Amino acid sequence: QVQLVESGGGLVQAGGSLRLSCTASGRTFSSYVMGWFRQAPGKEREFAASISRNSDTTYYADSVKGRFTISRDNAKNTVYLQISSLKPEDTAVYYCAAKVVGSSDYFALNYRYWGQGTQVTVSS
Repeated sequence: QVQLVESGGGLVQAGGSLRLSCTASGRTFSSYVMGWFRQAPGKEREFAASISRNSDTTYYADSVKGRFTISRDNAKNTVYLQISSLKPEDTAVYYCAAKVVGSSDYFALNYRYWGQGTQVTVSS
């Protein structure tokens, strides 16, 4: 089983930046598509970004495009989410997740493994 652990969340002023990290156990990290999802209080979990196994392809939700950058380092079993120009509406718990190829990146139900989440709070 793959264990995912997120880190890097915190309290940041609007306009600031954060880099979230998610580190996976095991030696099959490069076999998985990696995604970031977020869930604000009272809202459904929503797709934020995903990255292909070899970093050739990335996808972003329209709400984060241009501000968020997803990347991965397979040698470190780590996926990152660089978040810039933070807005209060970005406040949420951010989760990383892993899935095999062959299904849509956009739907949480397609992801096999999930981290515990890291809180991002943006103050105005």
